[in-house]
Amino acid sequence: MAAAGEGLEKLEDMIVRAAESTSAQVAAAKAAIGKVIFGQDKVVELALITVLSGGHALLVGLPGLAKTKLVETMGTVLGLDARRIQFTPDLMPSDIVGSEVLEENPGGKRSFRFVAGPVFCQLLMADEINRASPRTQSALLQAMQELHVTYAGTRHDVPRPFHVLATQNPIEQEGTYPLPEAQLDRFLVQIDVDYPDLESERRIVFDTTGVEESKPKVTMTSDELIAAQRLVRRLPVGESVVEAILKLVRSARPGPESGDLGKLIAWGPSPRASQALMLAGRARALIDGRLSPSIDDVLEMAEPILKHRMALTFAARADGETISGVVARLKSRIG
Repeated sequence: MAAAGEGLEKLEDMIVRAAESTSAQVAAAKAAIGKVIFGQDKVVELALITVLSGGHALLVGLPGLAKTKLVETMGTVLGLDARRIQFTPDLMPSDIVGSEVLEENPGGKRSFRFVAGPVFCQLLMADEINRASPRTQSALLQAMQELHVTYAGTRHDVPRPFHVLATQNPIEQEGTYPLPEAQLDRFLVQIDVDYPDLESERRIVFDTTGVEESKPKVTMTSDELIAAQRLVRRLPVGESVVEAILKLVRSARPGPESGDLGKLIAWGPSPRASQALMLAGRARALIDGRLSPSIDDVLEMAEPILKHRMALTFAARADGETISGVVARLKSRIG
């Protein structure tokens, strides 16, 4: 029994030391991104939480708010092989996953060879993803969930780690298509990107119009990021936090558990939302230098994780209800 106790203590010490080291690395990465992206601290933190959780993020905002620059900067800072796809109405699925070409060898024998598309990278920027047709958008589904694509019956694995950070214009703009619900569910979080404050915009003006513009610096490698992602999954979660996650997600669905708010909700989040809250809560705690998530972490991550996984009824929308408002009322029940 004594030997088992010593082994457990050693394991806990290893996790503590790894957490302290990883927390310092992530803090350095956050600071490096902040030297290039001004006035978007919350957006940067949510993007880092997404990557540490091993997930994908949907950045929603008007053009010109540094969404694309954020993804480029993260690729450099985290040492990832990053690529970019500009989504347009005429983009085809093969432009994303790749295609086969017919080749003839010196002996005259012909065969097909698979030419990998830009999805085969570690950090994929899907720029203005909702400007492509739903058929093309769905080409990312298999890679985002299963980390491979199938072409002509053959499986092709994407590199690890693999993250999609997609940017989206508000759907009210010209030439946009709403994302399919199945694809929305595969994004760990929805990150709303708003206008910077006055002082941040002042810094942007001076930094980007001078002789030299701030450049991002590498602070982590892809192997260190993978190790950090494994550590996130090993952090302990208290029973009260688990209960808060389950209560919040289950109350966001139509049915008896949602109470009087159920009549406002057309459809709610799947179990992926519970998984996302579990991982994101741990990642947020690690960024903050803590070894275990709290209920506050769950409440802080609730809106970005739930809002794209829910829809209100027509009657609720007609009455002026919003998803953010409903989520806020659901959060108030947790305590």
